[in-house]
Amino acid sequence: MYGFTSLFGHFAVSCAPKTFFGLAPWYQYLQMADDGTGHCTPQNFQVLGTHSSFLLIGMAIIDDLIRVAALVAFFFIITGGFTYMTSQGAPDATSRAKSTIVNALVGLVIAILATVIVNFIGNSLGGA
Repeated sequence: MYGFTSLFGHFAVSCAPKTFFGLAPWYQYLQMADDGTGHCTPQNFQVLGTHSSFLLIGMAIIDDLIRVAALVAFFFIITGGFTYMTSQGAPDATSRAKSTIVNALVGLVIAILATVIVNFIGNSLGGA
């Protein structure tokens, strides 16, 4: 028949980073391993150097802040679109709405590129 581990193997501890609303946890770029008690702990915790754990934790926090900035930019795109629809052809309101949409799109593109760059650097330094 089936052994205990084959039946309940899917309940094993997974040290893969879990997200909350798409935000990375603080330990996103750290190498984690099961310590035998069912808890995940960081491996090779280093204080100084290019592979510093504090640097990797800081990169995960910066990644989250950039993702929040992308959400704010998306909110401004929606706000600009709503303002554009309700401007009723007034030139001043229309130009303000267009400016808001363009600026928000530029901010969104910058946030997306920054997230890609931070993920690449974090994964390269963290060895994930």
